This record gives sequence, structure tokens and C-alpha cells, in this order.
Amino acid sequence: MNNSLTNTGRLLAAGLRALLVLTLVTGVVYPLAVTGVAQGLFPGRANGSETVADGRVVGSSLIGQSYDLPLKKGRRAPEADLKWFQGRPADGLGTNSVNTRYRLLVSGATNLSADSAELIQQVEDARKAVVKDNSVPGYTVAPSDVPADAVTSSGSGLDPDISPQYARIQVHRVAAENGLPVPEVAWLVEKHTEGRTLGFMGEPRVNVLELNIALSKLVTEGS
Repeated sequence: MNNSLTNTGRLLAAGLRALLVLTLVTGVVYPLAVTGVAQGLFPGRANGSETVADGRVVGSSLIGQSYDLPLKKGRRAPEADLKWFQGRPADGLGTNSVNTRYRLLVSGATNLSADSAELIQQVEDARKAVVKDNSVPGYTVAPSDVPADAVTSSGSGLDPDISPQYARIQVHRVAAENGLPVPEVAWLVEKHTEGRTLGFMGEPRVNVLELNIALSKLVTEGS
């Protein structure tokens, strides 16, 4: 009887020691080591790829944002603020009644099939809006000029990038809305166009947040 209790006590003590050691290693030492390496070598990525403008964080280069006018009374959705470059549609985003400030946390795709009448209508409506919004005096956008990323949302609905083609067809409208020369705005797009990763992965892209920050600086310098 005493031997049984003694063995049980030893096993319990050994188990507790193992628990404490593993908790210390996996719950304290390892996270601290990983965090230290990440902060030392990749601080920007470790902190969420924050984008800073005028000394404050304005977003993440990994998450798309909306550039809309304040919601008008009687309208279900806000209108796009046409002085800014616009990103991809975000039709798949859900609603968040608990935390309305960060609605983009509720991400997702539309989950509509390619032959869905609803999806087809969304694409057609988006194409018409892109043509209408970006056609200004002296420059007309044809429906055939509108790229796929201008009328479809990404799988997450949070794609921060657009294609260079979509950025270029917005140049004349952005220039007109901000009273800027078209060549200067076009130069901004070219400057912020990134090539394929490692030269062969993905497609050329333009980060909308970074482009709009550069646009804001250009407007401020010109005023």
C-alpha cells in the first residue's frame, strides 16, 4: 500500500515537473525567441505590415481599404470618392453589427458560381460604373478597357492591390478631380507598379493604399 502511494506520488511529481518545463519552453521561451527574431529581422512584417503617413498608421499594405464618401441619407451603400484611386470590389464582405469600425475583419468571397445571374449582374453593374466614373472630358473608357479585377472581388474581399491596367484607366479621372496634370498622376502609377515576385510569380500590381498616400502628398505639394 505504501509502495503504491509512493509510486503514484513520484509519477505525479514527475508529470508536474514535465508540465512546468514544457510550459516554460513552449509557452514562454519559444514565443519570446520567435518574437525576438521576428522583431529583429522583420519588424515591419511582424507588426502587420503597417503603412505610416504623416507620422501615424493609416492601414496595412496587406489589407485593402474603401475610399468612399460619407453615406447619404436614404442610400444603402456609400458612393466612391472619385478623387482617390479605387481598389477592387468587396462584394463578399459580410456585415459586422458588433464592431462596426473594423468591418473588414468579416471577409470572404461571394461564393457565387460563374454562371450565377446575380454575379453576372454585379459584374455588369461594376463595369458600367467603372466606365462612367473614369470617362472624363478628353478621355473615354471603353467597356473592353475594363480589366477583370475592376469588376470582381478577390477570395478574401480584402485584396490591397489592383492591376496596372486598372490603375491607368483611373489616372485621367483622379487628375481631373484633384486639379493635377495627367502626366504627374500617370508617373505616380508607374512609380508604384510592382513587378512579378522574383520575376516570375504572380502578376504586376499596384498597392492602392500606398498609391493614394503618394497622391495625397502630390496634392498637398501642389496646393
